[in-house]
Amino acid sequence: MSDIWQLSAAELASRIRLKQLSAVEAATAALRRLDQVNPQLNAIVEHRPDEVIARARATDAAMARGDPVGPLAGVPITIKVNIDLAGYATTNGLTAQRDLIAEFNSPVVDNFLKAGATIVGRTNTPAFSYRWFTGNRLHGETVNPRNRALTPGGSSGGAASATAAGIGHIGHGTDIAGSIRYPAYACGIHGLRPSLGRVAAFNASSPERTVGGQLMAVSGPLARTVHDLRLALAAMAGADARDPWWVPAPLVGPEVARIAVVCLRPDGMDTAPEVVAALLQAAERLRDAGWTVDEVDALPSIKAVCESQVGLWMGDGYDALVQAAQAEGDPGAIAALAGQAAVGGALTVERFSAILRERATVTRAWQLFLEHRPVVLLPVSAELPFDANLDLRDEVSYRRVWRAQSTMVGLPFTGLPCLALAMPSSADRPVGIQIVAGRYREDLCLAAGEAIEARSDQVQVALRDIA
Repeated sequence: MSDIWQLSAAELASRIRLKQLSAVEAATAALRRLDQVNPQLNAIVEHRPDEVIARARATDAAMARGDPVGPLAGVPITIKVNIDLAGYATTNGLTAQRDLIAEFNSPVVDNFLKAGATIVGRTNTPAFSYRWFTGNRLHGETVNPRNRALTPGGSSGGAASATAAGIGHIGHGTDIAGSIRYPAYACGIHGLRPSLGRVAAFNASSPERTVGGQLMAVSGPLARTVHDLRLALAAMAGADARDPWWVPAPLVGPEVARIAVVCLRPDGMDTAPEVVAALLQAAERLRDAGWTVDEVDALPSIKAVCESQVGLWMGDGYDALVQAAQAEGDPGAIAALAGQAAVGGALTVERFSAILRERATVTRAWQLFLEHRPVVLLPVSAELPFDANLDLRDEVSYRRVWRAQSTMVGLPFTGLPCLALAMPSSADRPVGIQIVAGRYREDLCLAAGEAIEARSDQVQVALRDIA
């Protein structure tokens, strides 16, 4: 039983389905792993072992009766603290929301439960889910299990830390500017940001999201294998009338030519040599899998739209956001907003309208580009994962962090799916690449990712030793 937490979600689901393992055994292994490593990581900030075991027992009982149980039956997963889980506080890392107890599940939670998953715990996020670093005054700091000197990423840093360390086989994350992709990159696992409208989202406990949040924030999975991302996405993508943006798009689109391009330095990005090497290696592996892969020097706009993306994200109600951050007293949230004051604080009605027009223009350009080159490989970040709390060191460091993240900040403006794929690394910092495809073509991101992963000598399994 001690190695159950090392299994992929797919392998575990198969063993439970074949009754080689029980859901209770899987849940018990996850809880033991949590007890073993979470005191060092602080990835899980709330869990109720009795509820976990009760859920697993219900799954085993349903299977014994021959009832349908779903493709993730008995698989332990984690849920981020910024979405509603009935009976739990939707804290979003805030002391002000420590008592904001959800009465209803988010659609994401309901869809995971319909698929049979066992929720083992709630994962940490920075205050307001603003940063690429994870810590807050309510829950404390989360540690990167691969190297405690590094950020675990943010805002889904708790999800990435837990998944990499084997606390659950799939982690739920959210992403408005890299909050799934960067934690996956920093912790050496995979993370999928789905297309806008693919995964239904709604928090009944909270006010309606701003327009920026509605147009760019999505929920998606983190996992240690690409196939597990595929399984998780299928579970998460179920219909829910509470989200007016949800789209009933098929999970697998029409056949297209296996053509990809790789861009090493989009918009002149000063890409780290290790990232360049990973991109070239990924391109070669795709060629080995029968893909045509060409190198290009330019892509449709990414860096140029970052300011507009931040304008929609932080500018809609900027003064109220600043007041809330100051009332919370969280240094990271205050710094994140202060650093974008020139953008967020200057959003007029005219500028808001111009940004929405720009969004249509840029998305059209990307769609036309991808029509004949269905997959793009590019950096997740210009740099290897940052030192912990680098953004709070000084103004120069803050600007350095934001400058390196343009491919994560800009792409959500288009609503396109993006996959952060971990690549083999012999250094003390993980490395990975980003894969982009057309709207609702997560299947192409995953197909390319699986082809690259299959040709790797590094299997993405849970860490036995925590740094």
